Amino acid sequence: MGIGIGIGIGKGNLYMTTKVHVHLFYGADPRFYRPGDNIGCLYGYHHAESDAFALSYSQDARENKPVRLARRALKAAFGFDFIHTWRNRADMLSADVIWTHTEQEWLSAALMLLLSGRKAGANASPLLLAQSVWLLDKWPSYGIVRRWLYRKLMTRADQLTTLASENAALCKRYFDRDAKPLLYGLNTRDFPVKTPTEWKPHSPIRIAAIGNDRDRDWETLIKAFGNDARYTVKLATRRRIPASLRAPNVEIALFSGIKKQHELYDWADVIVVPLRPNTHASGITVMLEAAAVGKPMVVTNVGALQDYFPASEAFYIPPFNPPALRDAVDQLAAAPMDALRQAQAAAAGLLARDLTTEHYAMQHVRITQEMLRARAGVRGRGAQSADADKAASKAANNAASRQAQAGAAQESRGGL
Repeated sequence: MGIGIGIGIGKGNLYMTTKVHVHLFYGADPRFYRPGDNIGCLYGYHHAESDAFALSYSQDARENKPVRLARRALKAAFGFDFIHTWRNRADMLSADVIWTHTEQEWLSAALMLLLSGRKAGANASPLLLAQSVWLLDKWPSYGIVRRWLYRKLMTRADQLTTLASENAALCKRYFDRDAKPLLYGLNTRDFPVKTPTEWKPHSPIRIAAIGNDRDRDWETLIKAFGNDARYTVKLATRRRIPASLRAPNVEIALFSGIKKQHELYDWADVIVVPLRPNTHASGITVMLEAAAVGKPMVVTNVGALQDYFPASEAFYIPPFNPPALRDAVDQLAAAPMDALRQAQAAAAGLLARDLTTEHYAMQHVRITQEMLRARAGVRGRGAQSADADKAASKAANNAASRQAQAGAAQESRGGL
């Protein structure tokens, strides 16, 4: 099962093909996600496809309304979509390695593997690469039962990964498990990197803020700029904004789709990413996009975002501080050349650190190769140990046989 033999095209040699199943949330099926755009997998995992890596993806099953409601209710109760995972178990069980994007996928994959008798250990198959995003932020709020269940399921995770160094550190603190922090990446086909050559703010200053993450701090944003004629704000989110925060100079809309997002970025002078304290690099997608389109950014300094963009490439401010946020935008507007240099540095940094979906996928390839080598090494040591045990047993048996023969000879000589 799993690793198959194939012939390297144009090379005339044999290679080993690793079968990888990419398990994504219901709704991210590459067959239906953004149909007609031909973008591949939502997060760019398709860039790992090669002669050596054959990828399959979780598929969304058609379901009627009662089934959909039941699946979502079970997901809300357990924190992961087990029905979606169970439907895809055949492809997952036939893989060498399972890749997941968040804890919602690896928790359900771990449960499915355990129920299918695929336990952890040196001979674990398939291997499970378990990436966590929100789990570490939520962990202190979980009750005893949920913590017990998640710890139990984590025993089936062969390698933990995160998208921020702070999350990786919490894996060690909470679970005494090492986690590898990966760098998330931008789809440069949707957002080609364009280094800006000029920057001049409008009057009033145009501010764009985008995001649906649970840790966006829209209250601080609106308190900083709302009801102030010096600023015009466009806020793109699916989150509900309380009526008490509404302001005439703040437009709240979805701006969904790549075309609408580009229109919003083109309109803006400054991209603001206001955040509550978190450990999972909330806001990094918007930062990557802002760097690609060449706009200066003001960002709350939380979530290990400086793993991606250091202070020379973004204007970082403390959390929950409307005056600091407003002052940062004012400083950029007052010093256009400094703002331009910051935006140029961010674009250059994105390219220098290869913060792309291609690099993100290649990090998974590297970790998978390490996992497979480690498993092969353990199996090899196990085989060597078994051979050594057999040799020792054989030597002991031979020694016992020789001793018995010598005893018999001595007895024979004593009877003469």
